[in-house]
Amino acid sequence: MTLPYVDGFVAAVPVANKEAYLAHARKAAEVFKEYGALSAVECWGDDVPEGKLTSFTMAVKREDSEAVVFSWVTWPDKAVRDAAWSKLMTDERLSSEANPMPFDGKRLIYGGFQMILQA
Repeated sequence: MTLPYVDGFVAAVPVANKEAYLAHARKAAEVFKEYGALSAVECWGDDVPEGKLTSFTMAVKREDSEAVVFSWVTWPDKAVRDAAWSKLMTDERLSSEANPMPFDGKRLIYGGFQMILQA
């Protein structure tokens, strides 16, 4: 059985921009799914402790007026994901003019992951 491929994201989003972020994410999810994503999940942090050495808050340099967002997109496999990303990067619906990011994209952490267990 082939397990899905996952793109993961962590960001700091101003609490005041929660609704704008959700609207941004909904638009992006539609486009991701159009290009083959199985699902897109957005999670708003409400129990994200500060760490001593590392933490989500430290990683994204969260400010007091921000929340940590943890999200992921699942793809059938890496090949579908790779083909989609080349299209996603040029899709006008995801341009900063059409769907502006309501957070500091310089503090966004992202990566692609091979799923090794789904229980």
